[in-house]
Amino acid sequence: MSPNPATLNELLGTLAHTHALLQQQAARSVDLALVVRNWLFGRHIVEFEDGAASRAELYGKRLLDNLAKQLTERLGPGFSKRNLEQCRRFYLAYREIAQTASAQSAGLVQTGDAAGWLAPLLGHFRLGWSHYVTLLALKSEDERRFYEIEAHANSWGVRELQRQIAASLYERLALSRNTDEVRALARSGQVIAKPADVLKSPYVLEFLNLPERHAYSEHELETAIIDQLQMFLLELGKGFLFEARQKRFTFDDDHFYVDLVFYNRLLRCYVLIDLKRNKLTHQDLGQMQMYVNYFDRYVKTADENRSIGIILCHQKNDALVEITLPPDANIHAAEYQLYLPSKAELQRRLAEWVAQSEGEA
Repeated sequence: MSPNPATLNELLGTLAHTHALLQQQAARSVDLALVVRNWLFGRHIVEFEDGAASRAELYGKRLLDNLAKQLTERLGPGFSKRNLEQCRRFYLAYREIAQTASAQSAGLVQTGDAAGWLAPLLGHFRLGWSHYVTLLALKSEDERRFYEIEAHANSWGVRELQRQIAASLYERLALSRNTDEVRALARSGQVIAKPADVLKSPYVLEFLNLPERHAYSEHELETAIIDQLQMFLLELGKGFLFEARQKRFTFDDDHFYVDLVFYNRLLRCYVLIDLKRNKLTHQDLGQMQMYVNYFDRYVKTADENRSIGIILCHQKNDALVEITLPPDANIHAAEYQLYLPSKAELQRRLAEWVAQSEGEA
């Protein structure tokens, strides 16, 4: 008697799923082992250099050249001078791990117990080697730690990590926070606890491929966002779920339309986004205030938090927002750009802002 086809298909599906999961785990284990190996390579090289004063003339700057040549002959490809330089830089960037890892790892492979010395080190690394190579290009330790936390928490691939660095996510989040919250970014990453935590300055929409000087309309901007909704959700940040485009509601026989409606599951509230092609006006702020009031009174449930309104505009005016809206208004104006910002310019602005904030304190 042949087995039931449905049961057999279920069994095959279970086996295939199990195989895929373990393959992923095996690949991740291999990648983490590579990270630890490269950190240990860097540690060995640095410790050798530190204690090689009497051998300086023999090795000098040719140490890595010699190591690359002899390792390649002994172990095969993958040990170029450039790779060894990256291992050295990697160890120096994460040197503090040597002080916190278990004392068992100090003996390294001499103990013969791979699990004994490898496990403590594995617990310190959460990303693949290609991620760390990307992070090594960052000079700021705080910035590097922030991206490491976010890449792990959001399961970013290398390309997404590179995009977020190129788009200056760290600086844009920092410019929307006070000095204490900026310091917290390096310790905890982006924590969403209040409406202001979702804001960036500015939002970068380079993935829409809209020419900066083209006279596109707000409808074209909205359509481009919908066409690239997955990328836009990534740019918005953590916890966002898309609900509607041109969400209509009726009040006193008049119809109104909210450009984009999202829900943030971390803040447990609606987030309304209105798109403005030109500079912000007080009429735009009043309109968004009405949208937010309607959602708070007629849409959100009693156990949900107040709705957030974000006016995404090409040119905002903080003074206009401050004088138009009451202090407790849950409405924010944010600029968008259609090209990647200058990282150097954002870093300069951030340094000036921090210095000014600390001076006022």
